[in-house]
Amino acid sequence: MINLLSKGGILTYPIIFCSVLALAIFSERLIHFARLRVRGAGLAEKTAKLFKAKKFKEAFDLVRESNSPMGRILEKAMEVNKNDRNTLEIVIANATEEEVRHLSSFTQALATIGNIAPLLGLLGTVIGMIKAFMVIQQMGGKVNAAVLAGGIWEAMLTTAMGLAVALPTMVAHSYLLSRIDKYEARLQNGVTTFIKAMSL
Repeated sequence: MINLLSKGGILTYPIIFCSVLALAIFSERLIHFARLRVRGAGLAEKTAKLFKAKKFKEAFDLVRESNSPMGRILEKAMEVNKNDRNTLEIVIANATEEEVRHLSSFTQALATIGNIAPLLGLLGTVIGMIKAFMVIQQMGGKVNAAVLAGGIWEAMLTTAMGLAVALPTMVAHSYLLSRIDKYEARLQNGVTTFIKAMSL
């Protein structure tokens, strides 16, 4: 396999780097989401119950100690709960947007890798074809078909590698976006539950 990759030229190395980087980003995001699911589970409902029971300090301590996006949003909401409803909604909206931005960290990098990898592969193919035609010129048109075919498949190797990296990377990017959308919906539902408790 190493011998095969080495025949693809110098551009195989940045393509391999892209694949390693994409895998690292995807793995890190999966672990991050798994931790968030554990830390923030049922937090809004628990906080709402404490608020209904007028246990404000316990509720505030609970969200602060949760170390989760939901906890940070609810903490900011509690800090302005004595203000008017419009101020509360603005604070919650800004806090939610900030947390979603944090959740989306590095996902744009996956999209960039998915776009760059096939272009690197195409560039490698073009360079390989240029070398193949230079060989044709040097041989004065008396080209050995085996030599020409070998040069062409080596040139096409980088395109295959680029696509092999880009396709799973774009799938991973779409999957992470769907996870972010679902988590954002959970945040909004949790905030709604808490606001209802505050209104009682």
